[in-house]
Amino acid sequence: MPNQPNPRSVPLDLPTDERLHLAVQHYGNDEVVERAVALMAGANAGDDFLLYAGGRHAQGVLDGAPPLYWPEAWGARVLLHVWNQSAAPAVIEGLENQAWRVREACAKVCVVREIHVAQKLLAMLTDEVPRVRAAALRALAEVGTAEHIDAVGALVKDPEKEVRRAAQQSRDALIARTGGAAGGQATGGGAAAGEAAAGTAGPDATADTSPDSQGA
Repeated sequence: MPNQPNPRSVPLDLPTDERLHLAVQHYGNDEVVERAVALMAGANAGDDFLLYAGGRHAQGVLDGAPPLYWPEAWGARVLLHVWNQSAAPAVIEGLENQAWRVREACAKVCVVREIHVAQKLLAMLTDEVPRVRAAALRALAEVGTAEHIDAVGALVKDPEKEVRRAAQQSRDALIARTGGAAGGQATGGGAAAGEAAAGTAGPDATADTSPDSQGA
């Protein structure tokens, strides 16, 4: 394992993608993924890596703030930027995490990394947290099939505006991508591949770069 950097030297205020680029330079891609998965499992991945993953917010945790679910959420977010296939099982498990930010982050990873777990994403359409429902809808737009169009479209009547918008956009995207139509009628083109192993890494440009204090 590489020598540990001084945690105080980690550039806490850099954007997430830039911090993680430095983490990869220090640890290597595979070890960054390994440590991210460890965070998702509630393990100690090292103070320095926590800072790479969580930035300024993570420093607050190291200084004594309650960690709550944040390390798990940061671990999932790392996988939006750094990836290998070994992390897929942890992402799939994270879709059922008790912390909503972890569920949301894992749904986002399913999009970026093309993890085909449509049945689990369908179950998330009834999640109590609107942001999780919206994330599941967006993931289904990318990895769902024509048979999911009606389930996605049903949420255009969701009480939350964010979810209604995501449902409309995701239903339209599914119809365009699969050649299906509402009501299960095919309009040409084939359905996407069914539940399969996770795909290849997506571009970092699609990853979440929101501030550390605002979600996974």
